[in-house]
Amino acid sequence: MKIIEYFLQITKIPHCSHNSEKLKKFLIDFAKSRGYGVWTDEFGNILAKLLNKNPIISLQAHYDMVCVAEAPNIKVVIKNGKIFAQNSSLGADNAIAIAMMMDLMDKRKNCEFLFTADEEVGLVGAKALSFNLESRYMLNLDSEKDGEVYIGCAGGVDISARKRYKLIESENSFYEIEISKLPGGHSGVDIDKKIPNAIKIFASFCKNKEIKIAKLKGGERINSIPSNLKAVVSSLEVLKDSEHVKVKPIENRYKVIAESSKILEILNEFTHGVIEYDKELKIPYISANLALAELKNDEFVIETSARAMNESGLQKIEKEITDFFYSRNYKTKSMDKYPAWKPEVNDFSKLVYKEMKKIFRKCEFKAIHAGLECAVISSIYPDIKIASIGPNIRFPHSLNEEVEIVSIEKIYEVLQRVIDEVEVI
Repeated sequence: MKIIEYFLQITKIPHCSHNSEKLKKFLIDFAKSRGYGVWTDEFGNILAKLLNKNPIISLQAHYDMVCVAEAPNIKVVIKNGKIFAQNSSLGADNAIAIAMMMDLMDKRKNCEFLFTADEEVGLVGAKALSFNLESRYMLNLDSEKDGEVYIGCAGGVDISARKRYKLIESENSFYEIEISKLPGGHSGVDIDKKIPNAIKIFASFCKNKEIKIAKLKGGERINSIPSNLKAVVSSLEVLKDSEHVKVKPIENRYKVIAESSKILEILNEFTHGVIEYDKELKIPYISANLALAELKNDEFVIETSARAMNESGLQKIEKEITDFFYSRNYKTKSMDKYPAWKPEVNDFSKLVYKEMKKIFRKCEFKAIHAGLECAVISSIYPDIKIASIGPNIRFPHSLNEEVEIVSIEKIYEVLQRVIDEVEVI
């Protein structure tokens, strides 16, 4: 299958967020070699389309990935009908979509191919789009469950908090603490799956102990559930391994945070996970992810991501988190806020549903508790009708990320059917 060949080719080209120039150049050269005109902007976005044609549909995907562990050195494994990676994230989110679009360019389909940059770090490229799109419809290819047509998504905001602490000497014994290789997962679509959070495990392990922090770094990305944490602490009592926690006594001595108990209290009290649930949509309505925690010299920094299915919910959780840290004398900052995409069933989403129904026995309209670029793009291009589909991708942004090959094949068939049907509208 050519799509799989293209996907494997993409995995060999580094394209972590903020470091995807090589894949950008590859995609530009690929499109030009297939006879497409190519436009780019200063934010890294790419638009390819046939010259002197009137495209009706845009296909859109992002070309950056969340790099976890050994990524971008990705060692792909294909087994039992699935594709995954050894010791790294896979990048099926969103490279499978890129591979589909490449195959369609091989077929010289009359579409607008929109490749956006740095989606995984705040929808950076999508927010800056200024291309003159001609299409009346857009199909986003960044969803992660087949048989479903997505017509809405959560909005989100990242919130950082920081505070300086006094460092002191400690007479107690020192230990290295490590929590590693937890499953991890997407801070939106996986937030209700009860995946263990390395930072919360550390805080719980230290609770009710005379522990002071000398070094700490937990989490990988602000939109991932933390898989790893490393710390150096001093302790009055002897520390021993527990579930998920490895402890090693060390001889080296360090200065420690005098008020470590207050930091541990904050990490324990912060509500990580689903805050409110939407019973109608059957997804989280409001959630928060305790994503990153790090001691930088004498400053302790905590970074969180919050999501909600509408603007009022987003404002609510942003205020709650900000107030939580402010009451503890932390300086807070909200970053990379993006809107929710209000669910809407229209003639285009009905068309996509109809074609999906032909391939999958069951089909549903869905909203997703994650940020899709559709939300931002629909605010910039309000006259374009948008829907989102994609193959089964499990545990994106994690060491366990995998994608089903048969699902890729079926979604690609749906995609081709939608293109053909739109052309005769």
